[in-house]
Amino acid sequence: MFRKRTDLACEAVELWGEGAERAGELSGVISSERKREGFPVATVEIINERGADALGKPMGKYVTIEIDGLINREDKAFSRAAEALAAELGEMLRLRDGESVLVAGLGNRAITPDAIGPETVKNTMVTSHLIEHMPEAFPGIRRVFAIEPGVLGTTGIESARLIKAVAGIARPDRVIVVDALAARRTARICRTVQLADTGIIPGSGVGNAREGINRETLGAPVIAIGVPTVVDAGTLAADIASRAGATWDDNPEALERLGAGLVVTPKDIDAYVGDISKLIGYAINMALHRSLTTEDITMFLG
Repeated sequence: MFRKRTDLACEAVELWGEGAERAGELSGVISSERKREGFPVATVEIINERGADALGKPMGKYVTIEIDGLINREDKAFSRAAEALAAELGEMLRLRDGESVLVAGLGNRAITPDAIGPETVKNTMVTSHLIEHMPEAFPGIRRVFAIEPGVLGTTGIESARLIKAVAGIARPDRVIVVDALAARRTARICRTVQLADTGIIPGSGVGNAREGINRETLGAPVIAIGVPTVVDAGTLAADIASRAGATWDDNPEALERLGAGLVVTPKDIDAYVGDISKLIGYAINMALHRSLTTEDITMFLG
């Protein structure tokens, strides 16, 4: 049976609610909405196995921030979005003074929709070596490591195994993994950032799931940051049919064939990926080093 694909918890809740046979409250799931720095924030907490089965996602907390203002170049949108994302990330990380963090940028830099992770690492302040050799020059800055593990097709090694090996050497107190996701709607491509305390499965956004990266595999809490960069073709066709008044159940086999191995991404994806990767990198820096401003980070990275 054809099922619309999404990696976003907020969209999974939407899809559950659209089921004709479903009514009432979704058991095992707590949803809420609010705003931070003017940006809509949706929280989905999956609190038991019943909720996990209904949404097809692990138990945990998922926070989604809509950042249309950044794409629309609203006044001070970048700094406001960075503050909002940093605050949400900080609350999820719950770091104590002196704790270290490993940032892993998943994906393939050579394929633009899959380059969110590597591009984010480029905008992340890597400080471990500086603190080791010149601790007096960096007061209040925590130790940060970073890795771009690449993809199985170019390294021959699972990303999860490379990250686990690095984590075994660096022994971070927290791990942040950044990856591209798939959305249900094109309107959410590069306009949404999802944070999750459940870790991540590399490649899931394009239907090529690999070994999981989570607390069980790494031995440290893992926070996943994901950005949708593609939409499954079958899912897109189903939504277009629905808006035209048809039901996507009319011909599920055709939708399944259409979506097989095909994803859709905007023509301006290179600009979108550049902008949102910079935003995530700056937000990570601000969450890890709360005394820093965007100007401080620009100076450090420059």
